[in-house]
Amino acid sequence: MSRSKKRIVFLAIQPIMELDLIGPLSVFQCANYLLESEGKPAIYKTEVFNAGKESVIRGDCGLSFKVDKQLTDLTEATIALEPIDTLLIIGGSGSLTVQPLDDIALWLKQISPKIRRIGSICTGAFVLASAGLLNNRRATTHWNYCSKLSAKYPEIEVDSNSIFVRDGNIYTSAGVTTGMDLAMDLVEEDLDPTIALNIARALVIFLRRPGGQSQFSVTLQNSAPQRDNLRQLPAWILEHISEPLPIEVLASQAAMSLRHFARIFASEFGMTPARYVLHQRVETARRTLAKTKLSQKEIALKCGFGNIEHMRRAFLRVLGVPPTTYKKHFYEN
Repeated sequence: MSRSKKRIVFLAIQPIMELDLIGPLSVFQCANYLLESEGKPAIYKTEVFNAGKESVIRGDCGLSFKVDKQLTDLTEATIALEPIDTLLIIGGSGSLTVQPLDDIALWLKQISPKIRRIGSICTGAFVLASAGLLNNRRATTHWNYCSKLSAKYPEIEVDSNSIFVRDGNIYTSAGVTTGMDLAMDLVEEDLDPTIALNIARALVIFLRRPGGQSQFSVTLQNSAPQRDNLRQLPAWILEHISEPLPIEVLASQAAMSLRHFARIFASEFGMTPARYVLHQRVETARRTLAKTKLSQKEIALKCGFGNIEHMRRAFLRVLGVPPTTYKKHFYEN
């Protein structure tokens, strides 16, 4: 555990997702506040730099942040005088535009050996990838962009479920609020678990968020099918979710032969019919758990699992947490 002063640099490629900056920034500032309240010196010096030359950073939500520091200020000479302990790339639509030969990617590749820790928040992973820093590493980003990251940079082992991933001294976090989870982990690494726990209490966030980001994206990933005979099938499945739904029943409903249905369904939905039905059962069950007081036995029957154990296994497979844990953290009183 080191209590030496640490320079935390946030780098923005505008427009940014505002919470990708404010969330992690609040965690580091809260750590300073808690240390000072105990009569100890603050440990973090946080700075925000604009990758462009403007004095204002624009946000995707319409907010703007005034800064007086630009990427051009971060030269090898200035970093030698005041080393960067941790560099965090802020996510947002701007980070998706960075290409491997852009100035920021070339700068990052050159300067990275001089920085102890480098991380990204949400889609900031695309900036690290553009500089080659994620090659042959595990990494994550927002669940909706994982397939795009994997397709654009096949050298990366993309983990679409983890809240954040550490591979060596490179850290990547998933969507938006997970930047706070990452910052909490960095603080705990620098200080101790007690400080991290007190930050979680002060900011009213999880010290250890249960499960992975898949718990937020079960149905969000599924777009409407293009073929007419499949277009009504998702709604029909939800209407009959309490019933057995083998592939034969689904193929008959779509008026297709079994083999043709299986092939077309996989191409439209990106998964097998059985897996899709399982995901819809879990999605229906998690919504019911969060919004009703029905027992787990009642929910298991209502959603077609048959019994609690089958539902528990499905939750672990799809969401990474059992129903009991999910209800504890997401139940709406």
